[in-house]
Amino acid sequence: MKQRSVPHLLLLPFPAQGHINPMLKLAELLSQAGFSITFLNTDHNHERLTASPRLRFQTISDGLPPDHPRSGPLLQDIFFSTQLVTKPLFRDLLLSFPQDLPVTGIIADGIMSFAIDVAQDLGIPIFIFRTFSACCLWAYRCIPKLIEAGDLPFEGHDDMDRPIKSVPGMETLLRRRDLPSICRLKDLENPVLQFFVYETFNIARASGLILNTFDDLEAPILSHIGPHFPQLYTIGPIHTLLKTRQGDTQPTDASNGSLWEEDRSCMAWLESRPFKSVLYVSFGSLVVVTRDELLEFWYGLVNSGKPFLWVVRQDLIAGNDGKGEIPAELEGGTKERGCMVGWAPQEEVLAHPAVGGFLTHSGWNSTLESIIAGVPMICWPQLADQQINSRFVSEVWRNGIDMKDR
Repeated sequence: MKQRSVPHLLLLPFPAQGHINPMLKLAELLSQAGFSITFLNTDHNHERLTASPRLRFQTISDGLPPDHPRSGPLLQDIFFSTQLVTKPLFRDLLLSFPQDLPVTGIIADGIMSFAIDVAQDLGIPIFIFRTFSACCLWAYRCIPKLIEAGDLPFEGHDDMDRPIKSVPGMETLLRRRDLPSICRLKDLENPVLQFFVYETFNIARASGLILNTFDDLEAPILSHIGPHFPQLYTIGPIHTLLKTRQGDTQPTDASNGSLWEEDRSCMAWLESRPFKSVLYVSFGSLVVVTRDELLEFWYGLVNSGKPFLWVVRQDLIAGNDGKGEIPAELEGGTKERGCMVGWAPQEEVLAHPAVGGFLTHSGWNSTLESIIAGVPMICWPQLADQQINSRFVSEVWRNGIDMKDR
């Protein structure tokens, strides 16, 4: 009898931390389920990501030169370079696999939908994994409705509390300030706005849509999304699902999905802190701040008199704004009751009994991790889905406060 071949899935994440992390967890879950997995990194990110021995890793160009920063406002260059450069390379890669290891299915990130064209041309089933909230996906899907209703565009920061009533299911919830950040673009022909609208509608061509959420959290919004995506799979929170499947046998060599090296010294620091006494602060992998904003937060943390653990990435401060002396009172207050690291094992931090609150940018991974850990949030949203996530945190799920309301 001919032995049945193991299905071989290729996973294609968008090359940013918040997208790679859940895609890698999905890869680990599928590997546990018996699939052969190839995880496709960009050349730029490959050396920064800890590999898992259970997965096969390959690389592909993101279409940008090696010295491109791939951060801040310039991150959007990847939206267009992948379509122009990565797409044909992706097709060549799929055709290069040996006959005894053909790719039998693809899971691509929701803003890498060029993969749908390639997959359908080659007759390979493809599913899309959208790594942000269902509420943000639905807001993106409703952008044409927002334009038709006259809600978009709007000028600057005028009347940001004006109600937005043209997103079904959110008619009494949203204001201008709660819309995803791309909705603040004044030009409706802006390539970035057009890109997200196109990607959101194009993913309906895939064989199915996977979301990192769960019905008890976003059921009302999922009921609106469902008719547009008949094969809809809510598998979140994926970090909890992976831990549950691993149980007590979690491998020590598993990748943490991080492009930054984690500083685990903060875990020892937390051990010496009282129950629910520490405010954890992290603005994720993409948000940047000015030196003045950094100092304002820093003074607030020190003057609060509470212990704090603060993730300060090497590239957190915009441009060359980080130069200058640190006031002595900040250094002294931090030494007395603070801990600052370049990157932290966030899931472990939020689960630690010493942590009592989370000052967050409201990225979707951070929001889900905080919800599951039962840690209330102080939300400081800046870009992408963060504005709408923070609104749901404060007004729907009631597990935090939204600083853009203050």
